Amino acid sequence: MELRHRTITRRRALQGAGAAALLAAGPGLLHAGSGRSAGSTRLGTPAEIRGREIELLVAETPVNYNGVTRLATTINGSIPAPTIRLREGDDVVIRVTNRLPVATSIHWHGILLPFQMDGVPGISFSGIAPGETFTYRFKLRQSGTYWYHSHSGFQEMTGMYGALIVEPRGGESIGADRDHAIVLSDWTDEDPMRVFAKLKIQSDVYNFNQPTAGDFLRDASQMGLQDAVARRRMWNEMRMNPTDLADLSDATLTFLMNGMAPGQNWTGLFRRGERLRLRFVNGTSNTFYDLRIPGLKMTVVHVDGQNVEPVTVDEFRFGPGETYDVLVEPKDEAHTIFAQSMDRTGFARGTLAVRPGLAAPVPDLDPVQWLTMADMMGTMAHGTSSHGSMEHAQPSGHGQHGAMAMNHADHAMSADPLAIPSPAVRHARTEYGPSVDMRVDMPRTNLDDPGIGLRDNGRRVLTLADLRSRPEVLDDPRTPTREIELHLTGNMERYSWSIDGLEFGRSTPVSMPHGERIRVILQNDTMMTHPMHLHGMWSELESPNGELLVRRHTIAVQPAQRISFLTTPNDLGRWAWHCHLLFHMDAGMFREVVVA
Repeated sequence: MELRHRTITRRRALQGAGAAALLAAGPGLLHAGSGRSAGSTRLGTPAEIRGREIELLVAETPVNYNGVTRLATTINGSIPAPTIRLREGDDVVIRVTNRLPVATSIHWHGILLPFQMDGVPGISFSGIAPGETFTYRFKLRQSGTYWYHSHSGFQEMTGMYGALIVEPRGGESIGADRDHAIVLSDWTDEDPMRVFAKLKIQSDVYNFNQPTAGDFLRDASQMGLQDAVARRRMWNEMRMNPTDLADLSDATLTFLMNGMAPGQNWTGLFRRGERLRLRFVNGTSNTFYDLRIPGLKMTVVHVDGQNVEPVTVDEFRFGPGETYDVLVEPKDEAHTIFAQSMDRTGFARGTLAVRPGLAAPVPDLDPVQWLTMADMMGTMAHGTSSHGSMEHAQPSGHGQHGAMAMNHADHAMSADPLAIPSPAVRHARTEYGPSVDMRVDMPRTNLDDPGIGLRDNGRRVLTLADLRSRPEVLDDPRTPTREIELHLTGNMERYSWSIDGLEFGRSTPVSMPHGERIRVILQNDTMMTHPMHLHGMWSELESPNGELLVRRHTIAVQPAQRISFLTTPNDLGRWAWHCHLLFHMDAGMFREVVVA
């Protein structure tokens, strides 16, 4: 353990040195052997682009974070891509030119637009071929903080993402003296395809937080030898790892804030007495961040582009695809922005400061916590089989390609059987196969859990139960007319991810009638948290008793959790619906949605 600590410390100390050297080298750096010339990659606070007509150029440019030069996929030569500022109500034209040797695309995450402009190859269009220019045209029907990224291959993982801010037509209602767009991301020097292949061979290959003899001795001293032995035997029999919180760790990832590694210390400036709006975008491929600013309270005012009732917290967790806007009032000359990865192997870091070059203390990483049996099985923590699956009855007679059903007997006592979400768990027949190693029969439905690693940490941590959209946001009061139930499934040993046990290639589209009010129930039958993003429409989270809470475009579903949301598919066409952990999506946790 001590050797690993020294290795990590040295690696963190090196992070940023290579990138700084690259910046000093100036333009004209070549990727060896490629024959393609590219200017040096811009790192740090990205340029801003405004206007109704935008030009974007996608290309390969070199970057050096850890002492070796690698090719990044960039937009206008920067990581992150330029921050695009548009205005609500405008008709915008965005021309994207592809200088890559392969096809590319851009998805406008959270933006409502015609499906042909959504930027998902194979679903909404064919992609942008090498050398071609594709013109996106759409009218902005919303305002807020969003982001954009490639939806082709693993290009998002290699640098192709940026903030997208749509300013309200009538001016901002959230008062701040200045704002900073802060994009959190992650980077690997490895070829993403190689990373994916390694996970397929051994799903925990990057997890070095494995239970050790020292952990066992500590457990024995705290809970007694018999209970410690029973705890270890339980996990061994299930052939699962209680610290399997993330697929990738700092063994391969460098954690970035506005494209800068921790050692580079991205800095956002302010003047004394100012109130700042910080627009946080999680543009990672694989990382949940737990973000705080030690010594400062954060007032959350805006989530996934939508205004929420202000709530003041010390810390919040957000996963790939999510955006959070907070207000802060700095007290000192410098404050650290600290975003530690959920698996506690590393962090992204920056500073709010009154002048360049200042820094504040950087906290230690929190200790790693084990998943509990409630994280595995919800409200029932016994009766597991040797593969971690719940012991249960035979599958119900539910549809072969997804659990879609009208409520009937479940709410027979209610005047309206769809007034509240169905509590009855329905496993599709397709869940009973090699693609699924765990099923949860008694899921938890509470929304007040901050998640593993954040419970009872002495800080005020945001939860889904804390969030309420402003009254004008939730504008469809209708009761749903149907329910769609889908289960998030996987097999850790096979590194297979799916919905209802069906990988994307074996699934059929989910049908949503145009304009109908629909309830979606998502149940997580895995031990990992999945940020689920439904394109083309809002996901309006509700409580277990049917109270409408908050409008989202990406909802993280915790292990053994069952959540529900309402949606109104107002835009016709074909839409994507997937986990925003990039490898989970690529491995099969993806569905097409058809609105007709």
